[in-house]
Formats: sequence, C-alpha cells, structure tokens
Amino acid sequence: MRFAVCVFPGSNCDYDTYYVIRDLLGQEVRFVDHHTHKLSGFDCVVIPGGFSFGDYLRAGVLASKTPLGNAIVEFAQRGGLVLGICNGFQILTELHLLPGALLRNESMRFLCKDVYLTVENSSLPFTKKFERGEVIRLPIAHGEGRYYVLQEDLKLMEERGQIVLRYCDEEGKVGPDSNPNGSVANIAGVCNKEGNVFGLMPHPERACEDLLGYRDGLLLWHSLLA
Repeated sequence: MRFAVCVFPGSNCDYDTYYVIRDLLGQEVRFVDHHTHKLSGFDCVVIPGGFSFGDYLRAGVLASKTPLGNAIVEFAQRGGLVLGICNGFQILTELHLLPGALLRNESMRFLCKDVYLTVENSSLPFTKKFERGEVIRLPIAHGEGRYYVLQEDLKLMEERGQIVLRYCDEEGKVGPDSNPNGSVANIAGVCNKEGNVFGLMPHPERACEDLLGYRDGLLLWHSLLA
C-alpha cells in the first residue's frame, strides 16, 4: 500500500506515524504538506495528531481551510481510505467528512493516559483484525476530545454501525466511570456512512511495540493491509 501522512504546522505525531508505516509495516509512505492540492496515487491518507495551526479558533478548523484539506475531501469522496487520529479526528469533523464535533474535555483539562476501548464495529478496513466486543488499550493525549453529536444523529449512527470505538473499563463495561472526557455515549471513534473514513481520539501509532508496553494499535494498521 501507498500511504500519505499529512503535515500541518503544529502536527507532532507525523514522524511516529511515518515510522510505524515504513519501519514496522514495511509500506511505502510519503509526507504531504498543507499546500498539497492533489492526493493521487495513494491508497490511504493519514491525518496524525498534534495541534494544527496551534489549534487557534477551534481545533482543526484552520487545517480544514487549506488546499490539503480540500484534497482530503476529494480523496475521500473517490472512496480512498482516510484515517484521522486525535487532531486528525478533529480535522475530519471540520471537513464534514465525519459527523459530530470534538469539544473541550468535561474536566477542562488536558488528558494524557491509557484508556480501555471496546471495538463496536470490526467490519471496517480499519478494524478487520479485531473481534467485535474486543477490549483493547491505547493512550490518549488531548484537551478537546469530548465527542458530541445530536441525539437524533446518534441514533442513526448507531443503526448504521458508525460507532467504532467506545471508552470502557478493563472488563469491557461502558459507563460514566470509564468515560475520560465526557463524550456522548462513551464514543472514542466513529466512521462515515460509507466506512472509508475513520476518526479516533486514542493514538494507535503509540501502541505498536512491546518496548512501549503494548501493541494493540498495531492491529489497526494490519487491518488496513488486510
């Protein structure tokens, strides 16, 4: 596969993502900057975490107004695979490629810790290597990660299988005690109706080697290859 890793001023997980794709997966990967107008020749576009344009105005909004933002929309509309991690998830909602919005954490504090997640949809190109209901552990690091969507839209998303990941406890129980940021329905990751665009707040690229303590995130990348 050929991967593109998007780089905006303020991106800070771009090299982590590049490393996983090139060195752990052995796949072809290129950086593309915010001036890029076309994303032809790629199989998957990854928008990594960070603080694009300093998260001024609102997280992800300035990145969504760049030529690269327009190119991501065109790529997704052609059926290309798009993965948005943390700030990338925020950018995808600003591009209206994913429903809902990411708000300030309920605590109004930046959160950096490990969380448990339950896989709600294992039929996507991003989740094929997981089992439905499987509990995994990934790190989060965000200040604006509280997912919000209107109740009527949430119901439709549930029916369509667009809820991909939920925050849970170690046993897989979903509830207020396992919700780190106040997200609606403990949502940690969602996809579009077509299933080719996926955004999540946890960082799978930071959980790919035993040296880091866990490798649950590696299954997401192997799902893409599969």
